[in-house]
Order: sequence, then C-alpha cells, then structure tokens
Amino acid sequence: MGSRDDAAMAVVIALAALLAAAATLPAAAARGSPAEGFQPLSKIAIHKTTIQLHSSAYVEATPALLGEQGEDTEWVMVNYGWANQSVDDWIAVFSPADFNSSDACPNPSRYPGEPLLCTAPIKYQYANYSANYMYWGKGSIRFQLINQRADFAFALFTGGLENQPNLIAVSEPIAFKNPKAPVFPRLAQGNSHDEMTVTWTSGYDISEAYPFVDWGVAGAQPTRTPAGTLTFNRGSMCGEPARTVGWRDPGFIHTAFMRNLWPNKEYSYKIGHELQDGSIVWGKPYTFRAPPTPGQNSLQRVIVFGDMGKAERDGSNEFANYQPGSLNTTDTLVDDLDNYDIVFHIGDLPYANGYLSQWDQFTAQVAPITAKKPYMIASGNHERDWPDTGGFFDVEDSGGECGVPAETYYYYPAENRANFWYKVDYGMFRFCVADSEHDWREGTPQYRFIEHCLSTVDRKHQPWLIFAAHRVLGYSSNSWYASQGSFEEPEGRESLQKLWQKYRVDMAFFGHVHNYERTCPMYQNQCMTRERSRYSGTMNGTIFVVAGGGGSHLSDYTTAIPWWSVFRDRDFGFVKLTAFNHSSLLFEYKKSSDGKVYDSFTIDRDYRDVLSCVHDSCFPTTLAT
Repeated sequence: MGSRDDAAMAVVIALAALLAAAATLPAAAARGSPAEGFQPLSKIAIHKTTIQLHSSAYVEATPALLGEQGEDTEWVMVNYGWANQSVDDWIAVFSPADFNSSDACPNPSRYPGEPLLCTAPIKYQYANYSANYMYWGKGSIRFQLINQRADFAFALFTGGLENQPNLIAVSEPIAFKNPKAPVFPRLAQGNSHDEMTVTWTSGYDISEAYPFVDWGVAGAQPTRTPAGTLTFNRGSMCGEPARTVGWRDPGFIHTAFMRNLWPNKEYSYKIGHELQDGSIVWGKPYTFRAPPTPGQNSLQRVIVFGDMGKAERDGSNEFANYQPGSLNTTDTLVDDLDNYDIVFHIGDLPYANGYLSQWDQFTAQVAPITAKKPYMIASGNHERDWPDTGGFFDVEDSGGECGVPAETYYYYPAENRANFWYKVDYGMFRFCVADSEHDWREGTPQYRFIEHCLSTVDRKHQPWLIFAAHRVLGYSSNSWYASQGSFEEPEGRESLQKLWQKYRVDMAFFGHVHNYERTCPMYQNQCMTRERSRYSGTMNGTIFVVAGGGGSHLSDYTTAIPWWSVFRDRDFGFVKLTAFNHSSLLFEYKKSSDGKVYDSFTIDRDYRDVLSCVHDSCFPTTLAT
C-alpha cells in the first residue's frame, strides 16, 4: 500500500462490504443446558453496521511491527479519538486487516445485493475503558495480540454492539515479523505409555516447509521426527456462525510423535519448519517428562477439570462475564507446574461457539501448560453439538463447529478422531475417557469401548480406575437438572451404572455443570457409607465428581442438598489426584483463586479389597474340591 490515507481507505472499502452483509447471527447460548451463556463476539450485530467515516475520528496502533525477537505474544498501544464521543463507542480488532480477499465469505448470496464478504472481529473493548475518553474524546487502550498468521487492523465504532454499529475510523495494519512462525505446542500422551505427541500451529503449508520436531535427552544428539499436517476449510463447518461471520482460516496444524521414551526421563524438544531453501524457522525450546510405565510404583499427580473457556488479559470481550474464572485457573496451574504430571480437560475448551479466532487464543492461553505437560481433552457440547450431524444431542451449542476444530487442534489417542473416546494408561492410573456427545447406551460402539476399557485393566498393577466424560452421566444437584426432574443427563447412568459397578470404578468425573460437587461412594443409587474423608478396606462404590468450575460462568444448585451429596462449592476450581503407591491415593479439590484445598479425602486399600465381593458383584461359587 502507499500512503496512510490510501491504506486506511482500502481497509474501509473492504469493511463496508463486510459490514453490509445480511447474515443473521444465531444465538450462541446452549439450548437446554444446565449452564447457559453467550459468546461475547455473538453480541456484535455486524449485519446492521453502517459506514460513516469522519475526519474528526482516528485510530492509530503502535508498534507497527511485532515479534521482532521471535515473540508470539505482544502488547499494542491503540490511540483513538472522536469529537462526538459516547459511552456506546467501541474499538474492534480485526484480523486479517485486508478484508477484500476473494474467499472472505464465499457462501452463495441469499438476498439481492448481499455481498460475499463477512467476518467478525477477534476481540473488542469499549472506548470509555480509557478513563479520559468521555471528557476529552481521546483515549488509549493496550491490547494483547498473539501471532495468528495474519496482520491486524483496529476500528472505531459508534452506536453500540447490538443496535446499529457505525464504523467511523480504521487504523493502518500492523503485523508480526513472521506471521507464519510455529507457535503454541500442545503435548499429549500417544497410543502407548512410551509415546508423547506434540501438536502446534503455523502458517506453513507442506508445499512451503517441512514440519518436524527435534527431541532427545540432555547431552545426546537430538532425534529429528517429521510431523503430519492437517487443516480444515469453511466447508468443513456445519452451520453459522462458523461458516459465516465466525470463520477464520485456522492455518496448519502439525503433529509429531516422539516414541520409545524412557519412563520418567526428562526430554527436551523444539518444533521447527525447514524451508525450501534449507533454512529453518524454529519455535521455542521446551522440556517434558516421559510418562511412567503402566503399573509403575512412583509418585503420580493428575489434574482434572472441565469448562474452562478463555479470557483476555487485556480485559477485552468480557462484558458478557462469560468465562470470568478462566485466567485464574490457568495461572494457578502455570504457577504449580512442578507439582503435577498430566492434565485432563474434560470438555468445553474455549467456548468459541463458531468464532474460530478464539481457538488460537485458547491455545495461546494454555500454552505454558500444554508445552510442558500432556494435556488430554474430552469432547463437550460446545465443541461438538449441531443438529443433524450424528451427535446424540440435537442442539446448536458448537456454533456450527460440529467438532472439527477440537478434533484438529488437539491430539488424543482415539482410534477414530470423530469418535472422541479413548483410554490412557498413566502409571498406576487407567483413564477411560468417554464422549458424552455421542450415544453411550448399551449396544453402541461407545458402550463396547467403555466396557473394554474398564474390563482390561490389571487392578493389581493399576488399582486406580477413572471414568471421565463431559456431561453429567452420574450425579449432580444442579438446579437445571432438578427442574427436569432428574440429577443427571437424560439416560445418563441408566446404561453405564452396571459397568461402573461391575468393574469397580473408583471415580467418575464430569464437567458441563459449572461448579464442584462430589458424592459418597454409590452403588445401585445408594450411598454405601457416611464416611466423608477417609475410605479404606473393601471397595463398595463409585465416587462421582462434578469438576466443571474451570472458568466459565457458574451454575446454581438445588436449594435442598441431596442425601448423596457430600460436598458442594459454587466457585472456580479443579481436582488434583495424587497416587503415592498402589494402596494410597489423595483427592483434593482446589479453588482457582488461591490454589488452596477446600475439599479432600483419601483412599487406602489393598488389591484384595478390589477383589472382595460386595453386594451382588461376585459370580456364584462352589464348595467342590
């Protein structure tokens, strides 16, 4: 581009086409959900916006060049002004900055004159966030930007978000030095205990550069392992807004497998891309500790939570109070990195709800964790659910994503990535991770997987058997469930209870309900003991835990406390499991605000206690000799 005015005008002309689009935004709230909320970007009525550029309005952003030292996250100062300031004025961040690309909105025109160009901003902030804006008509706001493979432009709007936004000024574009650089690695345990995978995002197609990871133990020659590359396009999305205003190119997602790892040994790794000229673009160096072998008797510590979402450190986007505790959970886990080994995030990750830019921002938020610890995920309603797409729930909670971003941005050791169920053997633990967004009832493929996962574990070596899924298939005293005459998802435990009992599952974890709750040990809908903090001897029931307070807006309970509910906390938090050996396990519920323990119990038992007959759990025997 040429002069400042020319550059700004080019963006404005393209924005005019964008903002005249007549696409109707669907409500992003979960329908029939125990915890409803709105994706903040869905509140922007892009289709109602008008263009009225004013000479007295301006937006300027500095610095123009970001990431000069290889940074993937930078702060930008945005200065703006407008002679007729109002409390409804707001600043939007758009990326890419050039909106006149031919593939911006290639869906067929549905109305006469409807332009084929549409996108939502990646974040926004009210102009009066700057203290002096209402007095002087001038303000300054710092935005945090991450490297998202494209340049950025800042726009000043009047008229509020929802009624009739009016674009009055646009900044010149700014960009990272290398927008295609590899960023935000995500570790996950592979199909076996001696395999770790690393997944990352870049702007490099395989025709431009070969992705790889260099890895090894300290002092040894590193091994170079090539990575596979995946992506998806607008046509992969199932509905709006993911196919329309929420669409943003995801770039390329690469996954490499580091195999034949020595148990508990520390490895270093570094992701990179070899360009056609032989030069290499490197990511940052990191370390991880290889998983223990199945049954290994060593200290093993596990984090479990669901429904974290994402939030902005610059304070943008948060007027809907959608994920108020997200950063607290993230920061507490980052501060405590040395004191746990693996993380299970059991569904509802960024709550992008069809606004795909939010996936990049979520991977950036949790990168300090995922770059060093295996981060195992489950599928939630906000990742998967969309009508007529083969799921179990005919609702629009994913905003048209229908599972595609979650299944691509993150690796998990499922046989079929579209079927989000898998097992993880981690030392003395076995985790059976189910997919509550697909049918789990008896006779289905998922039911067969669950039974196989539970039945094939060797409890003398892996005594701690854990079931996990997103929706509450067990017990929750959430007020929405109570209003439906139940304490679970419809048909939740009716099919699975017999498996939990038959194979003596220690604990079953769920999210979806945004609070914390645990039950007494349950068998056939009965509480088997009044003990609250120390369980020992013969195993006689499964403890059910809701750990959905990872960060999204909180859920309410019933006023009356059910007899099976041992502890409830309407706050943000997570669970930590610590296996000291084959006989002793510590359970802790910690609040995200301070990392302190607010609920805990221990389990102490031997192998014979797992084998012992309780209730109707043993087959008939004979006295014959």
